[in-house]
Amino acid sequence: MITARLVLCAFCLMLLGCSDSSKAKELFETAAFEENQGNLPHAKQLYQELVNLYPSTKVAEIARARLADLDSRK
Repeated sequence: MITARLVLCAFCLMLLGCSDSSKAKELFETAAFEENQGNLPHAKQLYQELVNLYPSTKVAEIARARLADLDSRK
């Protein structure tokens, strides 16, 4: 289930193309990796950092969704 979500996130990133900053994409990829590895506190920290630093990017929208999903699992 988690893998399917991450694959969906990766697909969304591919659709976004070059419209987002490379740093935002890099942060997202790192956060997704950490989430996939089970390091949820670090993943959440990175997603939140991405949202704070690049709030108007499309990748930040995806990060917000990931944060909401992770928070709903508590």
